[in-house]
Amino acid sequence: MIELVNVNRCYGIDDSLIYALRDVDLTIAAGKSVAILGRSGSGKSTLLNIMGCLDQVTSGSYLLDGDDIANLDDDELSALRLQSFGFIFQSFHLISQLNVVENIELPLYYLGVEAKEARQRAKRLAAVMGLDDRCAHRPSQLSGGQQQRVAIARALVNDPPILLADEPTGNLDATTGQQILAILHDLTGQGKTVITVTHDQAIAATMDQRLYMLDGSIVDIEEGA
Repeated sequence: MIELVNVNRCYGIDDSLIYALRDVDLTIAAGKSVAILGRSGSGKSTLLNIMGCLDQVTSGSYLLDGDDIANLDDDELSALRLQSFGFIFQSFHLISQLNVVENIELPLYYLGVEAKEARQRAKRLAAVMGLDDRCAHRPSQLSGGQQQRVAIARALVNDPPILLADEPTGNLDATTGQQILAILHDLTGQGKTVITVTHDQAIAATMDQRLYMLDGSIVDIEEGA
């Protein structure tokens, strides 16, 4: 599903170039859970952003289902992000003025889904996430774990095949973090590809594949949960 070939991402010009990614080769099969590990500044989030088409490579190739992302224009990239990816962030990124259901259904607005259908899909996902009694609440009225479940529901509402999570349990207590991790593993069991940036070795140990990064390069890959 995902293939990166000799990918570099650098910033600056000429002698002041800084490499965020350097000579990255990577293949991720559909339906796998993957952890990306490494110290701060090692390139983890840059790699996630490249895979999610939030950033573009400086050189090399990124193939998604065999298609070279470099051949897509801005409108095509936007459509690809909406249709193929769900994004889950450590800081949730919920809109404070919207309630739970309105936050969940937001991606469907940009996809042009009819309002009644969008509301029904959002309510179904809220119930799946155990939030059916919180649908009218705003983010400030929810716990951290509840906010993260809203964020996961929002990432799932367009039924994307790939979920990208950047430290999704980083702001949560251990028990709530385990609940979120269980949700992510359930999604892998449903055939979705889940790629998670994490500092937590215990979380990484439960994933199908672990990528270890250092100074913008993948220095080791481990297989097997």
